[in-house]
Amino acid sequence: MTDGYRLQNVSYAYEEQSPVLRDLNLVIQPGEFYGIVGPNGCGKTTFLDLLVGGREPDRGEIYLDDRLLNSYPRRELARRVALVPQDFAIGFAFPVAEVVLMGRHPYINRFGLPAAHDRELARQAMEFIGISDFAGRKVNELSGGEKQRVVVARALAQDTRILLFDEATSNLDVRFTLQIFNLARQLVREKGRTVIAVIHNLNLAAAYCRELIFMKQGKIVCNGPIDQVLKSEIIEDVFGVEANIAIDPFSRTRQVSYRYWSD
Repeated sequence: MTDGYRLQNVSYAYEEQSPVLRDLNLVIQPGEFYGIVGPNGCGKTTFLDLLVGGREPDRGEIYLDDRLLNSYPRRELARRVALVPQDFAIGFAFPVAEVVLMGRHPYINRFGLPAAHDRELARQAMEFIGISDFAGRKVNELSGGEKQRVVVARALAQDTRILLFDEATSNLDVRFTLQIFNLARQLVREKGRTVIAVIHNLNLAAAYCRELIFMKQGKIVCNGPIDQVLKSEIIEDVFGVEANIAIDPFSRTRQVSYRYWSD
């Protein structure tokens, strides 16, 4: 079993601004489903950018499999970690199948062509996500939700053991949101993949994640298994709202209810 991520005293700031992330110390074990939760602007997306190697810490160190993250060549890192971003924009009218096949670029030589294996993995990814029917459509003609499903398929085609989701289902309806998270949980349970997802919906996080990382003002407030950290006092501290946690009899998961107004 591999060692996963290890963060030691990690801080990051944009140019000369105040730090967005401050003194992060965390171990992310392989083969688990992690949810990152916290208010807007607390640094969740920046945190994922650091994990995928898109940015480097101003201070501190990030290790992946007991090796400094910034020591990995970009192609090698892309064979280990895939990111589904919150916003997806592409300037050319590529067919959907070609966009999904882009997930195979880390495995293809610079001037080489996709092999049959690459095309098969892309086909399987489209089938898993249920977008095979519009494989030939131009990606810029799709709705926001359809584009998001294409990006998820591209990450699956990348065939990494670590998947990062940055609000990956924000443009999706309930059915497709559950489809994506069911698939993610299946990858964790059956293939030992690691999923790290920024999630705004605490009930969605409670239903799917094994571990939660609560963030506030660029710091990790607490982290641990759902049953240990999903507590009303922590939610009130992090989000500033009153909440109650109970087992929902229909979903059979911990679910959060809120006090929507004060008397």
